[in-house]
Amino acid sequence: MNSKPHIRLSETLISQGVISSDQLKIAQTEQKKSNIPLEKILINLGFVSETKIRDLLSKTLGLSYVDLSKLEINHEAVKLIPKELAYRYTILPIRFDKAANQITVAMADVFNVLAIDQLTAFLGENISIDPVMAGESDIINTIDEWYGFNLSIDGILHEIETGEIDYKSLSVTGDEYSQPLIRLVDALLSDAVKRGASDIHFEPEKGFLRIRYRIDGVLQQISSLHKDYWSPISVRLKVMTELNIAENRISQDGRMSLQLAGRTIDFRVSVQPTVYGENIVLRILDSKRGIMTLEQLGLVKDNLLKLKLMIARPEGVILLTGPTGSGKTTTLYSILKHLNDETINIMTLEDPVEYVLGLVRQTAVNEAVKLDFANGIRSMMRQDPDIILVGEIRDHDTAEMAFRASMTGHQVYSTLHTNSAVGAIPRLLDVGILPDILAENIIGIIGQRLVRKLCLACKQSYSPTDTHLQLLELTTENATIYRPHKCEACEQRGYKGRLALMELLRINESLQDLIASHSTTHNIRKHAKSQGFNTLVQDGIRRILEGTTSLEEVSRVVDLTGRLGL
Repeated sequence: MNSKPHIRLSETLISQGVISSDQLKIAQTEQKKSNIPLEKILINLGFVSETKIRDLLSKTLGLSYVDLSKLEINHEAVKLIPKELAYRYTILPIRFDKAANQITVAMADVFNVLAIDQLTAFLGENISIDPVMAGESDIINTIDEWYGFNLSIDGILHEIETGEIDYKSLSVTGDEYSQPLIRLVDALLSDAVKRGASDIHFEPEKGFLRIRYRIDGVLQQISSLHKDYWSPISVRLKVMTELNIAENRISQDGRMSLQLAGRTIDFRVSVQPTVYGENIVLRILDSKRGIMTLEQLGLVKDNLLKLKLMIARPEGVILLTGPTGSGKTTTLYSILKHLNDETINIMTLEDPVEYVLGLVRQTAVNEAVKLDFANGIRSMMRQDPDIILVGEIRDHDTAEMAFRASMTGHQVYSTLHTNSAVGAIPRLLDVGILPDILAENIIGIIGQRLVRKLCLACKQSYSPTDTHLQLLELTTENATIYRPHKCEACEQRGYKGRLALMELLRINESLQDLIASHSTTHNIRKHAKSQGFNTLVQDGIRRILEGTTSLEEVSRVVDLTGRLGL
């Protein structure tokens, strides 16, 4: 990209208050060390989002911008440009006008003269090129959808066995040859990210290695390899995560970051010795997928208003409850993202830090140096925080320090392992928080579960049985609900993506009185319902009736049997 757009872009970013002059200087200093465009450096440093840059460039330079997620792409256009060329220059053919003999191409860098020259040479002078702007990561993801993502894992395995180079596996990542086992690991990591996996499991058995991905909360076997592959694969993973390759008797934990799908992906790695060798699990931390806006959480209008009223309180404790893997951390980060700006000091104490947020001071607990949650809160209190996030309330000391922080004028967020929002109250009393202190300082409690979304391409409608009508508390027999089927779009699973079921218990004065008087959980829940509190079950039924998920899926995460009256 030439210098003129950079100058105009930087001036626009500063004039509109998107970045400061100091941030621009930092980015320009980084640019001198590399040949990376200024806007990409600003994005990598977290000073500005890719969407904001894209919008400003299109307005400032009079460029056309397209949202690929809402665009109908033309098959004829895709056929004209090979996958290798699309990957090499981050371009996507989206429309071909036969009458005008013109192809419209989405580009991350519309000023890339080399890319346009290569396209012209490939297509011929008779076809004119109309470049439009789109986000880099959006283009890469859409290329995968339209051309089909395949790093030729089978080809790499064939190469290992026969010594014959698989050139297809080289075409996407570059022309330079690297060791096939290195490319095999890279291919597996990339494949997992592309398919939206949250975890990758490398599981050694007696005679083979099993590889599984956790997709939408459910493990799915991807491949089985001969046991001879496991030693070099495990060494490669340890080298990438800077773990001790000579140690295989104790558990180890590490982290790494890779550039995949046009963005930085973090991996948290856990190594555990087993009878057949070391078991390695990689947690994929993709901030683009994981951190959402409050509006993207899928709350009904009343619950969204409740949440905004809760986080608007200047001091007090807000808790998220639910089992492991129920999306509590994602919701917490989404709330912090909503609150985060230069006027407040947000500090977190986590085990471990999952997503890195700009401006937020994040610390990982470290038992080796006696930095646990309780001691960490004491230390953070001396750092002049406005908002404190404590990863989890596990014991009396942590709970006491969290409530002490709220009593001194801080807003405190944390998680608690209970089955429901109301169930958090007796749990906190059980760990030693006095009823009057609890009542006075608790702002609200959010209960959460994750359910899989039905695949829009293949879900099937059906009429519910009498039992289903009773579970859903429906009186009409004309109701229609949906169940999963199987198709290529969802990889024969019937589900694609996940959503959160939520219940929000906002503590008002009448609930404070019940808590302070040590009222029973039953009475607190009954009173909350009388004031409009909707449970996880009710939110799950709402999702079933709107056709977003299935009755079987909701039954998997919340108990509906109480509605049968048995």
